[in-house]
Amino acid sequence: MGLHNSHPKLYPGDILEFPRNKYFSQFGVYYGERDSVPYVAHLTGRDSEAKFLVYGRALNATVKLDPIDVVGKKYKVNNYLDEKHPPRDFYSHIKPEIEDAMTKTFTYDILFHNSEHQATLLRYGVKKSEQIDKVYSKIVRTWREPFQKKKF
Repeated sequence: MGLHNSHPKLYPGDILEFPRNKYFSQFGVYYGERDSVPYVAHLTGRDSEAKFLVYGRALNATVKLDPIDVVGKKYKVNNYLDEKHPPRDFYSHIKPEIEDAMTKTFTYDILFHNSEHQATLLRYGVKKSEQIDKVYSKIVRTWREPFQKKKF
């Protein structure tokens, strides 16, 4: 579904992907509208009291509800695990979990608990991050080659 300022039909529980750079995107779950403004729930360290970023980790990340335009002007629906994992019901599972998560703090970890992990956990009940899998596979290959060539 389009990305260049296109606004696809959104359904509560859809995963939205907001591209940030060539490699990474911010992910969230479409929550619905409030006063005709569409909202997304997403994991963020922004505005938390004690942000501390070391080795891809930030203490006190939170799940926040923000208007979609605050998170990003460009986005696409990316329900990429629908064929592997059935999406959970928004009103009985996802919405209550979002509201519960907004009362807690999390440790953001780029490898193990990033915004994509949070979004797939909410929609499917499974933590998955394809963007990290892709980057990690390149890192592992880069490190494996010198060992295979006995350069270490």
